[in-house]
Amino acid sequence: MESIKKIFLTLIFKLIFTVVWLVSMIPFHTGQLIGRTLGRAFSLIPMGRTKISLDNLCHAFGDNMTEDELKELNRQVVMHFGQMLFEVPHILRLSLSNLDRYLTWENEERFFAAIEKEKGVFILGGHFGNWELLSAAINIYLTPNMAVIAREIDFVPLDRVINTLRSNFGVEVINKQRGIRKIMKALKDKKSVGILLDQNVDRYEGVFVPFLGRQACVNKGLALMALKTGTPVVPVFSVRQPDGRYRIFVEKEVELIRTGDKTRDVEENTALFTGIIEKYIRQYPDQWFWFHRRWKTMFYCPLPKDFYSKT
Repeated sequence: MESIKKIFLTLIFKLIFTVVWLVSMIPFHTGQLIGRTLGRAFSLIPMGRTKISLDNLCHAFGDNMTEDELKELNRQVVMHFGQMLFEVPHILRLSLSNLDRYLTWENEERFFAAIEKEKGVFILGGHFGNWELLSAAINIYLTPNMAVIAREIDFVPLDRVINTLRSNFGVEVINKQRGIRKIMKALKDKKSVGILLDQNVDRYEGVFVPFLGRQACVNKGLALMALKTGTPVVPVFSVRQPDGRYRIFVEKEVELIRTGDKTRDVEENTALFTGIIEKYIRQYPDQWFWFHRRWKTMFYCPLPKDFYSKT
């Protein structure tokens, strides 16, 4: 029975991968046009995820935007990710010689300077722009020695397809769960490790910091590892441009806060990293993954000990 299930899952994987390969044959800009069109159509259908994205947008920008403006922004978000569906398969077509068809670079020398410290590099990013295309481009152009931390997708065939794309140029994919040892080994091997730091985590994994007007639980792992190892943290983001290509912005290495108080340092550096991500989201709100339940882990302020005695 187990072998039948394995065969079935393998067939599903091959079917999905074939579809991905066929989509990669569609010219990049043609695929973007199809994706925008499909995205606009789907944005008109009331679905669970589009409702989540609209709710998140209302919390973040409701004080400054009208209801119609928020709905239009939500439509732009769906259209952006519609385009991504047709862009990501092009990872199979990427090479150093054709990279400029898909993206351009800004301040890449900052990344090379971080590599020269020979401590590895933490690449700080988020589910923003086209992070999958970005990862492949970094591995092709900036460093051939790269790892990415990723959460497993529940549907095994799809998880396998995504990881096949991610590892297409030799990128090591490290499972987010129980991945600390592999991350530390990657740093020892002077690899660049990509971390997307914008998803919700449980209380025991993170600390609460301000994010888009609310307290969000953010993974504290990056701050802990960067403080311990001295590995440079370099933020890198991809932003879609009017011509359809992505502009890759390499930020300055983050200057870590070190006060000597470990708890405070972890909290303040996590807030610092989160603030960098927020800067891009506020500037290009249509290019962030608003469909995620980012504030699922709630922040509760404990009542003062003498609260009831005062009432």
